[in-house]
Amino acid sequence: MTGDPQNTNLTILVHAGSDLLAEDIDTLTRRLRTEIQEFGVETVTLQTTDSVPSGTKSVEAVTLGALAVTILPQMLPRLIEFLQAWSLRGKDRTVKIKASVGDRSVDIEYPEGASEAAVQELIQKMTDTLTPPTGTPRPQ
Repeated sequence: MTGDPQNTNLTILVHAGSDLLAEDIDTLTRRLRTEIQEFGVETVTLQTTDSVPSGTKSVEAVTLGALAVTILPQMLPRLIEFLQAWSLRGKDRTVKIKASVGDRSVDIEYPEGASEAAVQELIQKMTDTLTPPTGTPRPQ
């Protein structure tokens, strides 16, 4: 992810019920990544981890159901609304988001079947937490 202080860095964790196989979660996550790319985000990649299981030939391991996204702050509300609509498209879909800008961060989770008012409250919480107080310069 880029270190540009003007960007918001997100980790999006997808959960789609306990009855899905790892392969199904991977497919669902990759489809979500493709849809998020259409938003014009700076980057969206599968989240990787430093620990690779022994016996594998992979150089890096992907965290199942996780995406790393870099987005301009003004795009955040639109992405949050999209993720809420996306979560309603399937059974037992939940989305957890960790967002950070500089030294500020916030974690949110969509409750299943979240109302529009609840989504707007989540957007406001993220915006309030990630936006420095007036007159405070963004971290470099």
